[in-house]
Amino acid sequence: MSDNTIGRFFEYLNWLFNPFHGLKTAEVYDLIGTTSLTENALYLNLGYWRDVDTIDEASEALALLVAKRGGMGAGDTVLDCGYGFGDQDILWMRIMNPEKIIGLNITRSQVERARMNVAEAGLEKSIDLREGSATEMPIDNESIDLVVSVESAFHYRTRDDFFREAFRVLRPGGRLVTADILPMEDSDNLFRRLEQWISWNMVAGKFNIPQENYYLIPSYRDKLSTAGFADIDITSIRDDVYTPLHEYLSGDRTFVGKLPPLAKMLAQLSFNRSADSVYAGLDYILSYAEKP
Repeated sequence: MSDNTIGRFFEYLNWLFNPFHGLKTAEVYDLIGTTSLTENALYLNLGYWRDVDTIDEASEALALLVAKRGGMGAGDTVLDCGYGFGDQDILWMRIMNPEKIIGLNITRSQVERARMNVAEAGLEKSIDLREGSATEMPIDNESIDLVVSVESAFHYRTRDDFFREAFRVLRPGGRLVTADILPMEDSDNLFRRLEQWISWNMVAGKFNIPQENYYLIPSYRDKLSTAGFADIDITSIRDDVYTPLHEYLSGDRTFVGKLPPLAKMLAQLSFNRSADSVYAGLDYILSYAEKP
């Protein structure tokens, strides 16, 4: 085993089991690297599982759900915040055909790989992937038609700042769409509340979700409204995300083989529990809002 492999093993060990050791968002994704659920791309999203059979199909379905909810189409300038390895941008350009996609991402290793993927697809003239923050966007006022954020807004410090920046860069009539993870409302049952607390805090602690972003759908709606947005629509789609994902991974454990030993052990333990328990504290929303 090389020194690099040993070092990575102990990084995973520290991240998974040390409650006092937190990583910044970029450090989390540097550590995860290209360990993706998907087989044919490098999607990092959990997927939208209605009418699909594989993780690759579900990951694309989620990206397309976001794009279609935002009315992405010809003539649009799109801003993608937290674009991962750029797979969704390539998909959107080929299927939705916007005029231009600009991306912002703070994880340099992802930026470099995503730019390579875009270049290999021959789309570098229409997809401009940048290193930059969604809470301090290096984007001109009223220059964007659609802002999207797929499974990344929960990281932003804070989501409120992201909403304000999105409002600033959108043209009048522009749209904001997020696929986002929130905590669930507390159950009346004490045991269930404990399950929810463990589930949420495991995810929030390891994936660097700031406490300022711990709130439910009504507060999410209020914060969008405070930022200036109107025609707000927020729908929970958790039933089409967590349970079918859990069932798929429990039945086909190819992904588990890609993980370091300790992460593999934890994943296998989670498969022995129900999805209802593993994801007890996690909501998953599709959010839409417009700038008047």
